[in-house]
Amino acid sequence: MGLMPLTKEVAKGSIGRGVLPAVELAIEQIRNESLLRPYFLDLRLYDTECDNAKGLKAFYDAIKYGPNHLMVFGGVCPSVTSIIAESLQGWNLVQLSFAATTPVLADKKKYPYFFRTVPSDNAVNPAILKLLKHYQWRRVGTLTQDVQRFSEVRNDLTGVLYGEDIEISDTESFSNDPCTSVKKLKGNDVRIILGQFDQNMAAKVFCCAYEENMYGSKYQWIIPGWYEPSWWEQVHAEANSSRCLRKHLLAAMEGYIGVDFEPLSSKQIKTISGKTPQQYEREYNNKRSGVGPSKFHGYAYDGIWVIAKTLQRAMETLHASSRHQRIQDFNYTDHTLGKIILNAMNETNFFGVTGQVVFRNGERMGTIKFTQFQDSREVKVGEYNAVADTLEIINDTIRFQGSEPPKDKTIILEQLRKISLPLYSILSALTILGMIMASAFLFFNIKNRNQKLIKMSSPYMNNLIILGGMLSYASIFLFGLDGSFVSEKTFETLCTVRTWILTVGYTTAFGAMFAKTWRVHAIFKNVKMKKKIIKDQKLLVIVGGMLLIDLCILICWQAVDPLRRTVERYNMEPDPAGRDISIRPLLEHCENTHMTIWLGIVYAYKGLLMLFGCFLAWETRNVSIPALNDSKYIGMSVYNVGIMCIIGAAVSFLTRDQPNVQFCIVALVIIFCSTITLCLVFVPKLITLRTNPDAATQNRRFQFTQNQKKEDSKTSTSVTSVNQASTSRLEGLQSENHRLRMKITELDKDLEEVTMQLQDTPEKTTYIKQNHYQELNDILNLGNFTESTDGGKAVLKNHLDQNPQLQWNTTEPSRTCKDPIEDINSPEHIQRRLSLQLPILHHAYLPSIGGVDASCVSPCVSPTASPRHRHVPPSFRVMVSGL
Repeated sequence: MGLMPLTKEVAKGSIGRGVLPAVELAIEQIRNESLLRPYFLDLRLYDTECDNAKGLKAFYDAIKYGPNHLMVFGGVCPSVTSIIAESLQGWNLVQLSFAATTPVLADKKKYPYFFRTVPSDNAVNPAILKLLKHYQWRRVGTLTQDVQRFSEVRNDLTGVLYGEDIEISDTESFSNDPCTSVKKLKGNDVRIILGQFDQNMAAKVFCCAYEENMYGSKYQWIIPGWYEPSWWEQVHAEANSSRCLRKHLLAAMEGYIGVDFEPLSSKQIKTISGKTPQQYEREYNNKRSGVGPSKFHGYAYDGIWVIAKTLQRAMETLHASSRHQRIQDFNYTDHTLGKIILNAMNETNFFGVTGQVVFRNGERMGTIKFTQFQDSREVKVGEYNAVADTLEIINDTIRFQGSEPPKDKTIILEQLRKISLPLYSILSALTILGMIMASAFLFFNIKNRNQKLIKMSSPYMNNLIILGGMLSYASIFLFGLDGSFVSEKTFETLCTVRTWILTVGYTTAFGAMFAKTWRVHAIFKNVKMKKKIIKDQKLLVIVGGMLLIDLCILICWQAVDPLRRTVERYNMEPDPAGRDISIRPLLEHCENTHMTIWLGIVYAYKGLLMLFGCFLAWETRNVSIPALNDSKYIGMSVYNVGIMCIIGAAVSFLTRDQPNVQFCIVALVIIFCSTITLCLVFVPKLITLRTNPDAATQNRRFQFTQNQKKEDSKTSTSVTSVNQASTSRLEGLQSENHRLRMKITELDKDLEEVTMQLQDTPEKTTYIKQNHYQELNDILNLGNFTESTDGGKAVLKNHLDQNPQLQWNTTEPSRTCKDPIEDINSPEHIQRRLSLQLPILHHAYLPSIGGVDASCVSPCVSPTASPRHRHVPPSFRVMVSGL
C-alpha cells in the first residue's frame, strides 16, 4: 500500500514563501531516488498565521477530518508551536520544526516528541563559551532586553558560564532606554558585553555606548547575529534621531561580533542528496525566481530529508520485527509505532546542506557562525561545530581595534613605587664620603688628643659627636631600602631600626656638643663658688641621661604602638607605554595607629634639646678662649640644622607619594646637617692646629660678660680663670672681686695724681696728708681680696715683715711724743713708702691689662723694666685680677 500522494495546500504566510522552493527540491530528489519506494511522501501544509486559536483549530481539524498523519512538519511561531508540541504525546505524533528557535521548546519533559533541524537560540551559548575561552576572557557582563526570548537565553548562558570559571560581573536589563544599564556596566568595569536584544534596541544600545565611550580597543560587544542585512541603515532611518548621528553609531558598532546559526554549510562536501551546499544554493535560487530568500530554507530542505530517513528506518525496524506490522497501519493510538518513529528520529545522523544533522535530546547540534562588523559590513570570521565542540577562527579575518584582543577587565598592574637604584647609589656614595670624613676627624681627634688645643676641647666629647654623626649617616642606607630590595618582614624591621639609629645619633652628637658648652657655662657663670671642677665623666653622665630619655621614648613606642609596614594604594594611572592596562601605584610606609602623637613627642624633645643648646651658646658667647668655647659654631650648627629639619620635614610630607623625591630630601638633609655640624666643630681646630698650635691656649686677657636685669640696671662682669694643672678646669671667682677691682681702679688714678703732685709741687704735701692717708692704707691691705693672688700676698707680707717700720698702722713708741704729721708725712717718708708700695701694686693689677706675668713674684724688680719687654717663661696660670 502506498502513502497518500503528495498534495500542496499552501496558504499565504504559512511557513514563508522562501521555504517552499527548498521543500519542493527535497521532495523531488527523494522521489527520484525512490528512498521510500514503493511509497510516496504526502506533505500537507496548514496555515496558522501565528495565531494560537487558528493553530489549534488547524491541528485538530487535520487530526479529525484528514488522513492519518505520521508526523507534523513545521511550526515557526513560538507560541503556536509550543502549544501544538505539548499535545503531541497524546497523539503519538512526532513534530519536526525548521524555524522555531525559542529555548522553551528544549524542555524534553514538557515536549518529548518535539524535534527541530534549526539550532535553538540557546545553541549559541556553547559557541560563546568557546569564543570566550579562546581569547581568555574570564570576566563578562550581560545586557538583556526585557523580553522572554532574550531572558531565557541569558539564563541558559548564566548556567553555561557558571561551571566554566567565567565570572558574570554584572547583569543588566532594560525595557526601553538602555543608557542607564550601559552606564552601570561601565561603572563596574565590564569590558566584554554579551547582549541579547532585537535590532531596534541594538541601535539605541550602541548610541548609548558611544556616549559612554564604551567602544574601541578596550571593549568587545557580542550580540545576536540574526538581524536583517544592513539593519543599522533601516533602524537609524526609522529612528531619525539627532541624538546619535550615523557616524557615531557606526563608530560604536565597529568590531562587534554577531553570533547566529549557519544557514548553509561552507564546506565543499556532498550532502545526503548528492549535491554540495553550494550546488543546492544555486538550484534554490533558480527555483525561487522572484520569491525572497529565507534564512531557514536550508533547514527546511534538511528537514524533509530527516523525515524521509526517519520513515525509512521505521519501516526497516517494522520489517525486521516479528509483528509484521506496516507503517501505513499507524493510528494516533498506536503508542508502539509512535515510539518506533520517535527512536528513528533520534538516530538521525547525516551531512546536509546546513552541516552535520544530528539530534541530542531533540536539539539540533548544528554549526554556529561568528561575524564581525568591519567597515560598515558584516564579515564571517569563524564558526563553531557543536557536534565536534570545536571553534575555527578564519585566519586574518577577525580584526580588533587595538594591537591585541581587548582585556576582559581593566588590567590593574600593582606597581610598587620604589626608590631609583641610581639615586640610591649616588646618595649612598655621598654618605660614604661623609663617613670617611667623620672617620678622618676621629683619627685626627685621637691622634692629637694630648695637644693643648684638643685636650682643652674635651676629646671624649668630640668622639661622641663624631659617633652621632656616623650613626646619622648610617640611617641613610636604611631609609633607602624598600620592598624592591628587602622582603616585607625585613622592611618592617628596618622601620624600627632606622628610627632608633637616627634618634640616638642625633642625641649623641648634639648632646655631647651641648654638654661641652654647659661645662663652660657652669664655670664662667657660677661666680659664687670658690672652685668648680667638672670632669668628662660628668659630661658623659649628662649625655647618657639624654640618651636614656630617648630610649624610654623609643621603648614605649615599640611596646605600645610599634611601627608596621603599611601599603598605600593610589588611583589608577594609564600605562605610559600605551598598553591596555592601568597602573595602580603602591607605596610602602612605616606607620602605626598613633603616629602623630609619637612623632610629636620625639619632635618636642629634640626641639627642647635644640633650644637648650641655643641658650648655652648665647650665654657663653663672650668666652674668648677658642679651645674651650664653641658657642659661635654651635649657634651656626643649630641654626642650619633647625632650618634644614623644618624645611625637610615639610617637603617630605608634601612629597609623601613620591618616594624618590622624599628619600632624596631626607638623605640630603641628614648629610647636610651631619656634615655641617662635624665641619663646624673640627675644621677650625684642624686649621688652628696646623697654623698656630699655641694660639688658642696662650695666656691672654679675655672677657666674660653676664647680662642680668636687676632693678632695671645692667652689671657687667669680666672674669678670666684657667687652672694650670688642668687646662679644662677654671677657677671660680669670689663675690668681692667686683667691688675691689673697681676700688683698685679708683686708687690707681689717685696714686698717679699723688705721684704727679709730689714731683711737681712739694708744697702740696699737706693736701696729700689730709685726703689720702686712709686710702693709701687701704692699698696696702688689698692682699686678701682673692685666692688667686696668694703669691702677691706672700711677697707683700714678707716685705712688711722685713720692714716693720713701714706698716701704716704701727708707730714706734719713741715717736709718740712728736708731731706725727711732721715725721710721718714728710716728703721723704712718703717718697720712701711709695718706692716700696708701687711695685707691689703694679705686680697685683698689671697682668689684667697685659702687664707682668703671674709667675713673676719678685717685688724688687725695677718698675721701669716693663713686663712687656721681658722674656717670661710659659705659664699656664692666669691671675684673677684686672680692671
